Amino acid sequence: MKKFVEEFKAFISRGSVLDMAIGVIIGGAFGAITSSLVADVITPLLAALFKSPNTDALNITLRAATEESDAIVLGLGTFVGTIINFLVIALVIFSMIKAMNKASEMAKSLAKKQEEEAAAAEEEPKPTSEELLAAILDELKKKE
Repeated sequence: MKKFVEEFKAFISRGSVLDMAIGVIIGGAFGAITSSLVADVITPLLAALFKSPNTDALNITLRAATEESDAIVLGLGTFVGTIINFLVIALVIFSMIKAMNKASEMAKSLAKKQEEEAAAAEEEPKPTSEELLAAILDELKKKE
């Protein structure tokens, strides 16, 4: 049991687990944002297309409600909302990954460019003392 607890502590204390926990929390908040986008922006636009106050116009009543039983409704409107929610989340995640990959490529490109510039600066031959003295002497002769 002690070994199990030690392994669990090692697992929990790794950075990747903490990163994953943060990701889950942010994902939950992001889910609320996309749900609001779908429910408060996209769904009313769809409902306007069907001239209804909401997407219930897409629902199909299979059996009407009676005193003994509830109505049986095929919830196409709810399903369409869920699909739109999924597509919005997928689009945003795709865009974020694409942006992160682009930023990573730019950082690698910049680092490579800096390395090449540093290597080129090191390769330039530095003048020797004799060459510097000869250049100074030439400049002094020109001033006379």
